[in-house]
Amino acid sequence: MMKKKLSLVVAMTLMAWLPKQLAAQTYSFDGRDKAAVQVKPSDCFTAEKGYGYDFQTAVEKAKALRSETYQLADGLFYFSVAVPDGNYKVTVTLGSSKKKANTTLRAESRRLFVQNMETRKGEFKDISFVVNKRNTTIVLPDGKTDRVRIKKREEGKMNWDDKLTIEVNGDAPAVSSIRIEPANDVPTLWLCGNSTVVDQDYEPWASWGQMITRWFTDKVAVANYAESGETATSFIAAGRLKKIVSLMKKGDYIFMEFGHNDQKEKRAGSGAFYNYAYALKQFVDEARAKGVTPVFVTPTQRRSFDANGKIKETHANYPDAMRWVAKDLGVQLIELHDMTRVFYETLGGEESKRAFVHYPAQTYPGQMAAFADNTHFNPYGAFEISKMIVEGMKLANLPVVQHLRQDYVSFDPAQPDDWKTFHWNNAPFTDAVKPDGN
Repeated sequence: MMKKKLSLVVAMTLMAWLPKQLAAQTYSFDGRDKAAVQVKPSDCFTAEKGYGYDFQTAVEKAKALRSETYQLADGLFYFSVAVPDGNYKVTVTLGSSKKKANTTLRAESRRLFVQNMETRKGEFKDISFVVNKRNTTIVLPDGKTDRVRIKKREEGKMNWDDKLTIEVNGDAPAVSSIRIEPANDVPTLWLCGNSTVVDQDYEPWASWGQMITRWFTDKVAVANYAESGETATSFIAAGRLKKIVSLMKKGDYIFMEFGHNDQKEKRAGSGAFYNYAYALKQFVDEARAKGVTPVFVTPTQRRSFDANGKIKETHANYPDAMRWVAKDLGVQLIELHDMTRVFYETLGGEESKRAFVHYPAQTYPGQMAAFADNTHFNPYGAFEISKMIVEGMKLANLPVVQHLRQDYVSFDPAQPDDWKTFHWNNAPFTDAVKPDGN
């Protein structure tokens, strides 16, 4: 009896230990790596198998809806692996022995990591990046658990499930293998905010939080906890900050961009220098208690021009309140409010629509009416704003900027990239309903 009991204890200990010490695993799509798991076309993801092609039905349905304005790559696919919460280094071998290729890689809810990387026929390139994977469970210091109270529309989304998902896209995508291994020793950038920051799941919406991943090497992780419609206080109330605090470690950073929705709060005690400022201080106190660097980001401007072609100030005194708290507590601050004003005014009243979700009816599947959203960005706008965040990091002398990719080029919002040169491969998921918040 004693021997059987001891065996049971050992087995339970190993089960508890294994997820934290998850071994690296390589998945081969063309058989080149004989030591890897060989992925066959019939290998669809199941929880029991723990890996495989995913969302194939959705991809095929989307391909059937392709049109002149909504294109999808023929080689587009999703590959998922069941893993515990954490940061994972993903190393992808791009290329094919049979064709030249052009590959874009995104992960989870459309986080961009590799953009239009070309390989010649017979050429193979390895590229690595770190993906943060999470679910809604919060493990508290006493071992008890709580749960993030996500919104109904977040249920079932890739950011909150129990698997890490890689999106293989591009003009002519080709992937030879995918290797996944734990990466718990890298600094994490925790992103908190609203619809201008969140990983937007659906075309044609996008935010800077899912684009900034493009600029960092595999020495940095980005964990985007922002959600559409959130205020600083509702973010805390939903348990999103509690989840972050349960996972953050010394050397991490936490970025907070709020203001769009906060200014519409009408409850007793609401106001820029009241509940908003108090909530910002809560973020700072929680971060510093864990040895984490807090960084404020003033809210993006809305696309609202006056008769002289200048951006109207529509955020009342909320940007000033954030600046005041930053000065009072000695918090680094990125002036995205000012940079986006310069960006929009440089583009001008009409051309600035190119950075937002402004599209004629039926540009995207199911879109019966024209889009004319002056708050939420399209991929081009989000891409440009992600560079402004990087420039703000550089101005603040944040050490994490030493891990920028070599192809990052310094950016000036007064000299934005030409939208005509920006190339984005559509995902198969679209939505005709705008995100919460305005």
